[in-house]
Formats: sequence, structure tokens, C-alpha cells
Amino acid sequence: MVDSLKKPKVEEIRSGAKVPAKETILTPRFYTTDFEEMANMDISLNEEELQAILEEFRVDYNRHHFVRDEQFNQSWENIDGETRQVFIEFLERSCTAEFSGFLLYKELGRRLKGKNPVLAEIFNLMSRDEARHAGFLNKALSDFDLSLDLGFLTKSRKYTFFKPKFIFYATYLSEKIGYWRYITIYRHLEKNPNDMIYPIFNFFENWCQDENRHGDFFDAIMKAQPQTLNDWKARLWCRFFLLSVFATMYLNDVQRSSFYAAIGLDAREYDKLVIEKTNDTAGRVFPIVLDVENPEFYDRLETCVTNNDRLREIAGSNGLAPVKFLQKLPYYVSNGVQLIKMYLMKPIRVDQLEGTVR
Repeated sequence: MVDSLKKPKVEEIRSGAKVPAKETILTPRFYTTDFEEMANMDISLNEEELQAILEEFRVDYNRHHFVRDEQFNQSWENIDGETRQVFIEFLERSCTAEFSGFLLYKELGRRLKGKNPVLAEIFNLMSRDEARHAGFLNKALSDFDLSLDLGFLTKSRKYTFFKPKFIFYATYLSEKIGYWRYITIYRHLEKNPNDMIYPIFNFFENWCQDENRHGDFFDAIMKAQPQTLNDWKARLWCRFFLLSVFATMYLNDVQRSSFYAAIGLDAREYDKLVIEKTNDTAGRVFPIVLDVENPEFYDRLETCVTNNDRLREIAGSNGLAPVKFLQKLPYYVSNGVQLIKMYLMKPIRVDQLEGTVR
């Protein structure tokens, strides 16, 4: 009885290999794109910066960083119950996201080789970074007697097709928000070492620099393709991707607030800081940013949080599937309304921000 409380039951494909989390609108996505369009991309408008970024990737600052040390040589039975469960979820989601990046970048490197050598090499080097991250996270799962079968994940996941410009928006924000997530956790634990429940967080300072460099690359490639940034359609799409990334993170993290509590953070306050910093960073390249200081923004997100709590209650209740769907429908509609209203909130035009340091 005690053991079952300490170690929540985890579904396995086979002994030690965890069944991947069910795909939902909030789970990490796997992407594919128009490789021919990417290969034919003209980068001459910003080739000097892209070459400088390539040289930085070649240096490979973190080539010796992702090496497990004696900190890991201990039992982790002290992480138990709900904390254990949400920590495993954190490792799995992070591993899946990093592995998704690896697959996309590796395929881009392969498809662009011989056609656009600068971009091909950059994508190959970024896939190297993502492979290290995914491998390090998967090894961390082994400390909890689990792992992800990444080969199975490759074949079983659905792939979302995005045109190159949408890949740029999505991955730029993913890398930059990853930077702010990692560095915020690292700085908190640096000041509060008693909240360090597992040594992977000690690696976050260098880790987040990989995320930052990857984001800088997508910043540079968008500047080489000014049509992705300088018209009314770009402003609409930037709003869409900013809202998608921020809302997804907030809803996920609040649902897993016990994980953040375990490392001494309040999930809502943590997310608000990360959103503020990422929104500000996006203003260096995007033509608009969201008005995340407007109280309406978080009020509507909180309505979605409440709706999602109710949806989970209905999903876990007894009843016929059609009946449960009808019970869920008002909450799905409400979530859609909240997101549309957030999207329609007046954004902030970066070119109208006088005297703001960005």
C-alpha cells in the first residue's frame, strides 16, 4: 500500500519504457514543413549575421556540459507521491519537446544539404544540441526506472505541417520561452538551494544558452525574409503565435502547479514573469507584442483554467461518451470564446513604443 502511494502507476510499452502521454491540444507538437521552399530561401539580406551565428554553433560551447556527475549517484525515492508523478511528467514533456526539435532540425539539415549549405549546417548543429537535451532528459527519467522509446515516439506521433514562416514564428517563440523558463528556474534555485529536489536544474544556466542561440538564429532568418514581419498579415500571425504559446504554457503549468511548488515556485507568478520576459524579447523582432499587463489577459486565462478543471472532472466521471461530450461542450465553447477575445485585445505596436529598451 505504501509503495503504491510512493510510486504512482505508470503505463509502460514494456518494462521501463513509458507509454507516451496522450496527444492533446496542450502537448508538445511534432512538425514538418515545405522543405523545397526552405531550400530555395534567399538569405542574402542577413547573410553576415547568419554566418556569425553559424560560427558560434561550430564552437559548440556546451560540448562538455551535458555529462552526468556524482550528483546523480543516489536514490530518488524521496521524490514520491504527486511530486514524483508531476516531475516525471515534466521530464517527459521536456524530452518530447526537445526530441521534436531534433527531428525537425535534422530533417531540415538533410533536405537542405547541397541546396542551402549555410542553413543546412546550422540546422544540423541545432539538431545536435536538441539531441543532447533529449538524451539528458531521457537519462533523467531512468533515475525513476523509466524511459521514453524515442523510436516509437518518432513513428507514433502525428506531424503538424507548417509553412516555413509559421515554423519560424513557432520555433522562435519556443526557443525564447524555453530560455526564460530555464533561466528563471535556475536563478530561483541558485538563491534557494534548499528547493533543489533534483540536480538536472544545475544544468539549466548553460542549457538555456542553447535555447537563446537557437532563438537568435530564427530571429536572423526572419530578418533575412522581411515579408514574414512587415505587413498586416505578419502582425495577425505574430499575435496568434504569441497567444498560442503563452496560453498553452499557462494552462499546462497551472494544471501542474504542484511541480512548481515542489521547487519553491508559484506556477502563476512564474508563468507571468516568463510571459512578460518572452513578450518583451519578441518585441525585438516581431512587429507587435501582446498587452500582457492588461488584467483582462489573465482573467480570461483563469476562466480557461476553471473550464479545464471542469473538463477533467467530467472526463473522470462515470457516464456514456455522448453524454459526457454534451456536458463538456459548454466549456469547450467558453475556452474558444476566451481565446478569441484575448486575440482581439488591442496589441502593442513595437514601432510605437517610444523610449522603450528592448
